[in-house]
Amino acid sequence: MIQKYEVKGVHEDTDDKLKKYIAKSVAKLERYMPKKARESAHVEVKLKENKAQSNKKCTAELVVYMPHETLTAKESTVNMFAAVDIVEAKLVNQLKKYKETHTNPHLLRRMTGRLRRRTA
Repeated sequence: MIQKYEVKGVHEDTDDKLKKYIAKSVAKLERYMPKKARESAHVEVKLKENKAQSNKKCTAELVVYMPHETLTAKESTVNMFAAVDIVEAKLVNQLKKYKETHTNPHLLRRMTGRLRRRTA
């Protein structure tokens, strides 16, 4: 389980209900991570609310620090819970791609071989 995650509210106080919802979303992301990366993964959630009279926008940004990459997703909607859902869906796709490239040894070897040939 991802032990290390931070929730930061910019210009907003995050209530317990939202924090619990984010904790559930972060826990769902774990099943898409490679087993070796779960231990060192670190998640940072930034929440921002724009309270202009003309348009009320809630922005959620989720940053996942993995061993070889940093995955980010950002979304702005009217509701903070909806923004968290959309960001979670975006990160699921990114994590699937990460897992595919970093756990398949043949694909990783082929990609690094191409990079070596280009630099040489």
